[in-house]
Amino acid sequence: MSYQLQVPLFCSIQLLIIPFFLIFQVIPTVVYLMSRIAVHMEIEGTAQCPAQVMLAAALGCEELGITNKLLAQSVFGLWMTSPLLEVQLKPHHRPYAVRVAWSKLLDKHSHGNELEKLSDEPMTTLRRNVFFSKKDEEKIKDPRILELLYEEARHNVLLGRYVMESSHSIMLGGIQARIELGPYNSHTHSTSYFRENQFRFLPAHVAKSSSWSWLPISRRSSAEVRLLEQFKRVPTTATTKKLMRKYLEFCWALPFYGAAYFHGQVEQPVRGLTSLMQQKDLPVLIAVNERGIFVIDQIECTLLLGLKYEELSWDYAKPSNVNDPECMQCIFLQFAAVENGIAATKLMQIFTRQAAMIDALITHFTDQAKRRKESGEGEVPAGENPYEGR
Repeated sequence: MSYQLQVPLFCSIQLLIIPFFLIFQVIPTVVYLMSRIAVHMEIEGTAQCPAQVMLAAALGCEELGITNKLLAQSVFGLWMTSPLLEVQLKPHHRPYAVRVAWSKLLDKHSHGNELEKLSDEPMTTLRRNVFFSKKDEEKIKDPRILELLYEEARHNVLLGRYVMESSHSIMLGGIQARIELGPYNSHTHSTSYFRENQFRFLPAHVAKSSSWSWLPISRRSSAEVRLLEQFKRVPTTATTKKLMRKYLEFCWALPFYGAAYFHGQVEQPVRGLTSLMQQKDLPVLIAVNERGIFVIDQIECTLLLGLKYEELSWDYAKPSNVNDPECMQCIFLQFAAVENGIAATKLMQIFTRQAAMIDALITHFTDQAKRRKESGEGEVPAGENPYEGR
């Protein structure tokens, strides 16, 4: 399989011609929060409504209780998401048009098979703006904005996207349990309770690896016992606001916090007799944020590679035969390493149909870092979303 390097390109969402009868029509719209709460809206001319206006309308909903709505519009963005593809919309994108064009976007950017793509149903969701800096986020005082950020961080922890030691997952699970269940009650919060509800508070790979589900009793080292211990350790005087902040502070320290996630695959290293057999590529998640790029084993939920932008060089490549569906675009990551005490240069090739989006996002953040360095300023305005559409 041969590849030719290309000049970095942005992906594009083609503008949809809206039928005249839809221009002023009100189409009931739902924006989902990470807490599974749905904000129902009716906006005149829904088909023509840009994401920026829809975002402001969702954040302006009185039930959300957001005081600083202007700040919230910088912190969050509208996303169109499904198990196959996650796209942060630019302010001028029209969510209705993106939804109508979703099947074409899946054909171009997703790894799903035909049946998966046919049954895929995207949702319009409110998520953290990938371009909002962590430095600014740590200064936020608005309790409702912090609560929304906590709910998204919790979602990523439970999904296994925020890779960490199992002990840290259990610690965060204890904080989450205290937020949702209130103070420890010996009559209700037993080992058996957490045994039955551990997937509510722990990533699946932590719960599975720490428990023998077929045993009628729990071992001292099991996930539910350790989760209960962490839950009991939370001070009864701790407020929900402080606990959410504590949870976020831990997540802020993770290098991949606030990243956009993309699907891809890498070749597995083979040795010995296994080299004679055909090996399937390893499915991975590629996390990209203002700090760097991180490659995560999607099955084991472990970090395969994490690099800051100053530690790598990259290339975006298209297959020489663009008409072959088996040939995918790819991202090459080149970085320095030490093997057996000897300095070496290594190369990782990531196959992904979302390579153009990854390339555009890396370009945005590296250019931002250059401008920051040249100007001597601590931060550069994030600007608009460059990696999906024009």
